[in-house]
Amino acid sequence: MRKKPKTAMIPRSMHSPSRARHQFRIYFCLLLLLIIPTVTEAGKRLTAKNSAVIFGTVWGPDDRPVYGVTVKIRRAREKRAHWEVHSNHLGEFEQLVPAGKETYVLWADTTGLKTAEGKHLQPGQQVTVQIEDKERVNTGVHLK
Repeated sequence: MRKKPKTAMIPRSMHSPSRARHQFRIYFCLLLLLIIPTVTEAGKRLTAKNSAVIFGTVWGPDDRPVYGVTVKIRRAREKRAHWEVHSNHLGEFEQLVPAGKETYVLWADTTGLKTAEGKHLQPGQQVTVQIEDKERVNTGVHLK
C-alpha cells in the first residue's frame, strides 16, 4: 500500500512572481536615480571653452625652475588633492579646472627629490589661487 504524499502550504508571497517583479522594478528605478547624475557629471569634460587654467612654475631654492616636481591642487573647501600635475623641463605646469568662482590651494610634493648636491628638497608654503570665471591664472610654487 502506498502512502499519499504530504502537501505543504506555501505562502502566497513566496511564489508570486508579480511581487518579485514589482520589487525588482522599484530597486531598478532607485538605482537609476542614483547613477544618472553621476554619469551626466562624468560626461562633462573640461575643455578650453568651459574651464579656467591654473598655470605656474616650480622654483627651486636657487630660484631656478625645477623639472619633474609633482604639484597637487585641491579646492580650498576640500581636504584632499583633486588634481596632480608634474612640472615640465621648463619647470612649468598647467591644469584645467572648472570655470566659476572658486579658491584653489596648490603645493609641491617633494618626496624623493634631491638637489645636485644630494640635499633633500623641502616644499615651500602652499599657494592659494582665486578663480573668478573662464580665465588663466599664473602662479609660482617655491621649494626650500
